[in-house]
Amino acid sequence: VQLQASGGGLVQAGGSLRLSCAASGRTFSNYAMGWFRQAPGKEREFVSAISQTGITTRHADSVKGRFSISRDNAKNTVYLQMNTLNPEDTAVYYCAQGRFGGTPYAPESFDDYGYWGQGTQVTVSS
Repeated sequence: VQLQASGGGLVQAGGSLRLSCAASGRTFSNYAMGWFRQAPGKEREFVSAISQTGITTRHADSVKGRFSISRDNAKNTVYLQMNTLNPEDTAVYYCAQGRFGGTPYAPESFDDYGYWGQGTQVTVSS
């Protein structure tokens, strides 16, 4: 399985970015997808997740109302739209694919994910 994240960059506070993660190696539509992030000196934390069908999504409290997650199963890609960014959102963002197929929910636990991308840096300046 390969997960290729892209779309990170430098943006001013209040701005927006859209991250993409292209997956290959397994039938994409069978697996939940998630985004996590890790800021310098901090542990990796859950950001957003989406079920295999895209019907169910989940977001961390810190990003609710600002971030949205979506997926295009025809393109094997998951997206993270990030709006109203603030400096606290600065981190390396990782996409992840569910460990097991057939899960109708959007998991937020690390243990539910079996594959991880390489990460993309998001830097928000004040």
